[in-house]
Amino acid sequence: QVHLVESGGGLVQAGGSLRLSCAASGRTFYAMGWFRQAPGTEREFVIRFSWNNGNTYYSDSVKGRFTISRDKAKNTLYLQMNSLKPEDTAVYYCAADTNSSANYQNSAVYDYWGQGTQVTVSS
Repeated sequence: QVHLVESGGGLVQAGGSLRLSCAASGRTFYAMGWFRQAPGTEREFVIRFSWNNGNTYYSDSVKGRFTISRDKAKNTLYLQMNSLKPEDTAVYYCAADTNSSANYQNSAVYDYWGQGTQVTVSS
């Protein structure tokens, strides 16, 4: 059975940092990434990492502030979030894709999802 378990959310002041983790079990994936969803909005693409070739894709809103790291042995992906802004406040979801998806910003292409972790950035 496949599980994606997120951790690391919390409350931080604007300008601060947080690191989210996503531990995957049950199988390996072509790519993993993060989406976020604020109240009353649609789920928004944040970042995607391809285990196959190491390519990383960022949304414009987080480029230069968020980075990905990984522990392949643990099948775990980390999202380092720096220079956080109040508009980064959302539930962050880890997602896993079993294929090479060209339309990677579309949440529908992802096959598995974590339960979500809340990130709140105060001003």
